[in-house]
Amino acid sequence: MADPPSDMFVKKAQFTKTVYRDVYPTVDPTNPANSMAGKVIVITGPSKGLGRLAFVKSFAKAVPKAMVLVSRNEAGLEEVKDEIHAINKDVLVEIVTTDIKNAESVASFWEKVKEKFGHADVLVNNAAVISGGTIVEQPLDSWWNDFETNVKGTFLVTQGFLKLLGKEKKGAIISLTTFAAHMPFPGLSAYSISKLALTQLQAFIAVENPNVTAVAVHPGLILTNATLNYFKPFAKDSPELLGGLGVWLATENATFLSGKYVEVNWSVDELMERKDEIVKEGKLSIGIKGEFGSERFE
Repeated sequence: MADPPSDMFVKKAQFTKTVYRDVYPTVDPTNPANSMAGKVIVITGPSKGLGRLAFVKSFAKAVPKAMVLVSRNEAGLEEVKDEIHAINKDVLVEIVTTDIKNAESVASFWEKVKEKFGHADVLVNNAAVISGGTIVEQPLDSWWNDFETNVKGTFLVTQGFLKLLGKEKKGAIISLTTFAAHMPFPGLSAYSISKLALTQLQAFIAVENPNVTAVAVHPGLILTNATLNYFKPFAKDSPELLGGLGVWLATENATFLSGKYVEVNWSVDELMERKDEIVKEGKLSIGIKGEFGSERFE
């Protein structure tokens, strides 16, 4: 295809009749139905990229009690803190410099959250790295680094959240994945497979923790400094759309999507209309295509 349309990937993975590339009323963080009042929101990797452009600003608009910013970049976090207060001067903002790949660093961060707030209500697993290279060419250390951050780091942060939350309080986990997790792109095996593992991690969280809504989210194609050149012509989704979806997924309306995979462009109104179909038929879950079961051969 010489000049593919900018919505090629949106249409290729379309699950709802209506698709969006910008925020709409149902996922608008200022919609009273999406209020985060009284809640403590934890966001990893918010000093730049999607964390800063999408999640930080949208959750700030949803008037939470507090926001905890987790990154190694303290200077960047201070800037983000000012941006949050420009939106909502009343929200408490806690900065915790943390290396999410380090178990001791993560444990220390959650201890600070416990001391300050007692618990957290929402976790946004946004921190990630991406490396490139074909399987035959990419050095092992480079390939494995994606797993260290995207899988190990996300696991450590998630485990800490679940331990602090307990089995009684309700909570939500929004974890960024990618359509490349189930649609192989040459040169992206490390990133894609690490995100596939993270996607399936949400399914385990869901079955082990009924009080938690855990959703894997493909963020669409948003133009940032990390956008690969190949995808830039398609990067027409707005940060506000992703941030708004993140806020909506943290509400009670999204509990039926726990353990599932969703894409930012899909209409959540139509997902809600298809709730029974999605849940009963196991849709939006990782699986293998085929016809299975011994009864087929009887």
